[in-house]
This record gives sequence, structure tokens and C-alpha cells, in this order.
Amino acid sequence: MASAADPMAQGLSLSKFTQATDLKKRLWFTIGVLIVFRMLSYVPLPGIDPTALGLLSQQTSGGVLDFFNAFSGGSLKRMSLIALGVMPYITASIVVQLATSLSPTLAAIKKDGESGRKRLNQYTRYGTVALTAVQGYFIARGLEAIGANNGVAAVIEPGMLFRVVAVISLIGGTMFLMWLGEQITSRGIGNGMSLIIMAGIVANLPTTLVNLLQGSRSGSIDPVRLIGIAVAVIGLILFICFMERAQRRILIQYPKRQTQRGMQADRSHLPLKINTAGVIPPIFASSLLLMPLTISQFAGQRVAGESRWGDIIITLNQYLQHGAPLYMALYAAGIVFFSFFYTAVVFNPEETADNLKRYGGFIPGIRPGKNTETYFDYVLTRITVIGAAYLVIICLLPEYLVSALSIPFYLGGTSLLIVVNVTMDTVTQIQSHLLAHQYGDLIKKAKLRGARVR
Repeated sequence: MASAADPMAQGLSLSKFTQATDLKKRLWFTIGVLIVFRMLSYVPLPGIDPTALGLLSQQTSGGVLDFFNAFSGGSLKRMSLIALGVMPYITASIVVQLATSLSPTLAAIKKDGESGRKRLNQYTRYGTVALTAVQGYFIARGLEAIGANNGVAAVIEPGMLFRVVAVISLIGGTMFLMWLGEQITSRGIGNGMSLIIMAGIVANLPTTLVNLLQGSRSGSIDPVRLIGIAVAVIGLILFICFMERAQRRILIQYPKRQTQRGMQADRSHLPLKINTAGVIPPIFASSLLLMPLTISQFAGQRVAGESRWGDIIITLNQYLQHGAPLYMALYAAGIVFFSFFYTAVVFNPEETADNLKRYGGFIPGIRPGKNTETYFDYVLTRITVIGAAYLVIICLLPEYLVSALSIPFYLGGTSLLIVVNVTMDTVTQIQSHLLAHQYGDLIKKAKLRGARVR
């Protein structure tokens, strides 16, 4: 295992940044879109009383939905137009990718290049609309039932009209948010969906810090425990940075060629990241949990005490609280599954082995072709096990500590993992734009000098 030691911010300078006009436009565009996202998170659904909803959220706080509320920057708690965030889109993309791996028809569409990618994206959008409609309906019914059970009229006029309006509003909000993410990806900096999720997480950090300081001042949180939390967060950040930069380098050798120093063999390394899947497994696993948990929690409130099924759903929700064994087991299983699944999607050992054989490259001691494919698969499986274990530890250890230490706020390893990863990817893209700008200046200067010589 080797870690890339080159600093990520190498080559960044204030003077070069001020000269990169295109980069500045992309950054300002990204910031503007994120501001629009935060403004939308404060626009409530039609037919919702914000004051009553605030009282209701205090009475029904807790549960696994607080985890997803952190992803949406408080939009779910405020029942805004973008209460569901981009999670339905992510869930739909999971289903489409799984179907692509299982269906020969969809696999053939994927191989069609740009046209096939557009068709799959269209299927993903249709799935997003369907998932948002289902989740929105249960949210609307759940709001009516929770308000009735707690004696708080969060919904001004309950009924079918409110449910229809709520579903249409949530679909519009989610689709608009998905469009904003695509605009950031094409016209801004970084991955749009990841930046929107990170913006929702970062928006809750000031509240988290204030709760920590107030708890320490009031005596509810021991100062020693507060220092321990700070040290643990710093340690997790350093550990995440190391693991995200860690690589397994495979030596690749090419046939000898004639040089000024005689016959020499070209050698290079094929870097395989320890965590090839990145933040995708935690996001995918959490988004898959959101669908049934949204239905079960809101449906459980609606049918509570009415039948045996209502009691069963409420019991199931109790087992899915933060730190509960069932919730942590499902979350860990989802992370492990998507670590292997997404790694298999990103890296194809057969295709890589064929490309090496086509260009004459080989691994010393390994025959080209099938043996090279088997070796790639062997190495990739081993490092994916390490990567999956690392993701499980990062995502579940804070969950357990929050539950065991009774910390009065949510401090998630998944949130920390997403923030660090997205920040690293965004800085890398900024560095790439700066380098491209520097190369462009060099080419212009070379052309000017050539013109003067003539």
C-alpha cells in the first residue's frame, strides 16, 4: 500500500487564481447555485403551518430520519419544497445501475456511448419522479397523522387536496434540485450532486458547534469529553485523508525500445485506490434506507393503535434508531455491498487486461490475457475488502459513540467522509483548471515569440 505524498494544493497561487477568469466564473456560478439551494430549504410546502411544524418537530425529534435531515440541511425537518433533497435521484440511479448490470438490453444501451448515456439518464429521471411521488404521499399522510396524534395542526387543511399539492410540490422541488446539480457539474466546479449534499451537511455545522459549546458551559457535556470529541474528529479527518489517497501500485512493463542509451524497457505503475468507490457506498446505502424508513415512520404514526400492523411498524422504527443493532447491521451491509458493486462498475479487470495486451504491456511474472485478468481481480478484491472495512468503521464508529455517550446532537462519520472527499475532489478540479490556464499562457507566449522571430 502506498500513499500519494504530493500535496493537493501544489501549484496554487493567488496571482494565478486572479488571472484565471474562466475558473472564477465557474466558482461564482457554483456559489450562486448553492445559495439558491439554501434559500429553497426555507420555503415550506403549501398548506403547512411553519410555527406548528416547529412545535411538532420538537415533540417528534429523534429517529433515523434525523440522519437524512442532516443530509438535506434541515429541509426535511422544515418540510420545505426540497425536503427529500437529491436522495430520490440517487436511489433511482442505483436501481438503473443495478438493472444495467442484470439486463442485457440496458447493458447494450450503455455501450452506445453518449446516446446510450442520455437514455439511461432519462430512465433515471423517470424513476426519480416515481420515487418522489411515493415518498411525498407518505410524508403528506404522515404529517396529517402525526399532527392529529400530538394535538398539533401542522397541516392547515388536511385532505386529498393537500396530499396532491404536497406530492406535486415535492416532485417539482426534487427535479429542480437535480437540475441545479447538473448545472454545477457542467458549468461550475465539482460534482453537482455531491456539492449539494455537502452544502446541506455544512449548513448544520454552526448549530452543532453551538450545541457543543452550550453543553459544555451548562455542564451537560464534560469538558474532557468535549476535548475528546475534538481530538476524535481531527483524527478521523486525518485518517480519511490518508485512506482516500492510499493506492496499491501495480508495476506494468512494456517491450524494450531503442533509445540514445541503448535498448531500454518502459515501466509504469497502474494505481488502484484502496477506496475505489469513494463516498458512493455510504450515500447509496443511506438513500436505500431512506425509502422504507420514510414510509415506515410516517405510516407507523398514521396507523398507531389502530391495528396490530401499526404496533409492528412502530416497533420496527424503534429498532432503527441511531446506534440500534438492526440499523447498524443494515447500514454496514449496504456499505459493503455497494463497495464491491461500484468497484466492479468502475474497474473492469477483463477490459484492462485486454488493453494492456493490445499495447504490449504486461505485469512481470504474469502472462498477458486471462492470467492478468485473474491477477487484477485478485488484487482488486483484496483492496476492496480493506476499503469496505474502512468505510464501515468511519460510518458506524461515530454512530455507536453518539449512542453510547448520549451526545445531544448528531455527529456522523458519513457526513465527515462526504465533506472531506468532496472538498478534496473540488480542490483537485480547481488545481486542474489552474494548470490548464498556465499551459494556455505558455502556448500563447510561444506563439507570440514564434511570430516575432518570423
